[in-house]
Amino acid sequence: MGTLNELFDPDRVAVVGATARAGAVGRAVTSNLLDDFDGETVPVNPNYDEVLGTPCVGSIDEADADVAVVVVPPSIVLDAIEACGEAGVRNVVVITAGFGETGEEGATRETRLAELADEYDLDLVGPNSLGVMSTPSGMNATFGPENALPGGLSFMSQSGAFVTAVLDWANDHGVGFKDVVSLGNKAVLDETDFVEHWGDDDGTDVIIGYLEGIEDGREFIEAARETTEDTPIVAVKSGRTNAGAQAASSHTGTLAGSEKAYEAGLDQAGVIRAESVDELFDAAGILGSQPLPDTDAVAIVTNAGGPGVMATDAVGDADLEMASFSGETTARLRESMPDEANVHNPVDVIGDADIDRFREALEIVAADENVGAALVLAAPTAVIDFDDLADAISEVSDGMAAPVAACLMGGDRTREPKRRLQEEGIPCYFDPARGIESLATLGRYRDIRDREYADPMSFDVDRERAHEVLSAVHDRDDNRLGVEAMALLDAYGIPTPAGEIVDSPERASEVAAGIDGEVVMKIVSPDILHKSDIGGVAVGVADADVADTYEDLITRARNYQPNATLLGVQVQELVDLDDGVETIVGMNRDPQFGPLLMFGLGGIFVEVMEDTTFRVAPVSEPEAREMTEEIRSAPLLRGARGRDPVDVDAVVDTIGRLSQLVTDFPAILELDINPLVALPDADGANAAAVDVRLTVDPEELDRTHD
Repeated sequence: MGTLNELFDPDRVAVVGATARAGAVGRAVTSNLLDDFDGETVPVNPNYDEVLGTPCVGSIDEADADVAVVVVPPSIVLDAIEACGEAGVRNVVVITAGFGETGEEGATRETRLAELADEYDLDLVGPNSLGVMSTPSGMNATFGPENALPGGLSFMSQSGAFVTAVLDWANDHGVGFKDVVSLGNKAVLDETDFVEHWGDDDGTDVIIGYLEGIEDGREFIEAARETTEDTPIVAVKSGRTNAGAQAASSHTGTLAGSEKAYEAGLDQAGVIRAESVDELFDAAGILGSQPLPDTDAVAIVTNAGGPGVMATDAVGDADLEMASFSGETTARLRESMPDEANVHNPVDVIGDADIDRFREALEIVAADENVGAALVLAAPTAVIDFDDLADAISEVSDGMAAPVAACLMGGDRTREPKRRLQEEGIPCYFDPARGIESLATLGRYRDIRDREYADPMSFDVDRERAHEVLSAVHDRDDNRLGVEAMALLDAYGIPTPAGEIVDSPERASEVAAGIDGEVVMKIVSPDILHKSDIGGVAVGVADADVADTYEDLITRARNYQPNATLLGVQVQELVDLDDGVETIVGMNRDPQFGPLLMFGLGGIFVEVMEDTTFRVAPVSEPEAREMTEEIRSAPLLRGARGRDPVDVDAVVDTIGRLSQLVTDFPAILELDINPLVALPDADGANAAAVDVRLTVDPEELDRTHD
């Protein structure tokens, strides 16, 4: 697959299935191209000599086209694609529906479509696509009702209806685009391809998207990270309320689900996530027009006390801060403002302020080096003209290095001033909270742009031993492993308490004798998941009681589930939970993003507290450390309420080793270490993986083993 430049900047576009029939998609696409496209439009249909007054050719090999837009019935789409490939057309947009979205027959057809695209090296959009647009050449190769206005946004959407609705709204609001793509079913080209292309496109200032899913999460993360070094990406991801609908049996699967994977993946990719269309275009608008702030300190200048307080609250809600003015700024404001005015932030020039007072306050605040961004907020009064205020805001902002946003709170009288401000690149809102949130978006992108991505953590491990442990699943009736797989953790250097699984009371006593102090004893059975619920765990067993405890545990398991498979009893060193913090480290394999790591407060309350954070593996050391800092219980790790701080480095090390393990072995579908006891910093192991549970795909294990 090559560059997508020709897809968006062709000289000749062929419409395969062009027609003059009223109401037909082939007519709409042809008409849209003929209306605005700077290049040549070539209708292709053996049944016509001309379409809409334009000469029509009988086959694609007569068109000499750079791009083919296919609108024929689904039954002959594959023939049309093959003909495009034979004719040397390398860019194809399949508008026709009736593929993977319609059932088994359509899915088979879509698979063959992708195979043909691969065979002929086609850049193919769709199928089931509205089409593509590019405003520099006026190309509207869609069946939408209108073309986009020119601008610096490039927009991709999995919903064609969303494209038409957004363009209708954008045209009313003067919002322009560079390129627009309806992704359709993404049989070949997907969101990652367009992120890569627009990241290298000088005409694209901001990439925006409506996404229902991402085909390859890891590829998308890597492409987006590179792109966001220069070009911001803002996306609406739908489907949030379906998160975790197919929860797996482990804690990680229950708590994660696809929504958590998207939250983590998009954040790691550097994508700014919007929750609504308003947020999407607020973010895109300010990112495309205003400079990035040096700091998160915001100054507010207003003639309305109440809205000024609202804006101040919004600053706190957005994790920004109110700028602290220098003494010189405060003095200058006091000299120029009436006694009733507030010369501290937020600056209230009061309701009788005229344009001169407003302008002077803006100029003084703008000169303060402590100000990272400014919001100008005005309510209508009899003494202020919004047109004059718009001029003043534009003039002052021209001399500012910091970003500026405006809020003109009113109705009809604000429409023309708002339009003029937006033409000058100054976003303008009615709601102060939207203005502050937009300024916060600039700070978020600044932080994304300045990120330094480290390489994933890597350790010397025993992969062969790990594979041997995982292979025990071949001897099972199901694909689950429990504490009998503790050696898997040992193979990857994850610290575990001393111990062994035994099959007799005599051996239990021998193992316990080799462990200092009391021990923990647990039933080992793939059929009994919650062992403590049936009395299958004994804590603090003295050497003299080990043999009897063994017999008692086996009896309890047999009474609870006579047909359960019993692998024995685990005799394990007792970890003093009072000295440490019980955490959980886990993984659930997401269909799009792959291994999704979880870290949080562990123990028996993990599902109740849900104090967890997520990352897509593999993770770097800074990412693993961030996970230990993000949970609400992080103060416990640092030594809250007089407790000794735990060795966070040991926890970070464990997260990194688990990340490598689940990346090395795609056959591990889910895994929980619960609890991972984080211990105070002292000599020896400062974390202990007390219990483990995992699910393995035996076929994948065989398929991927070297």
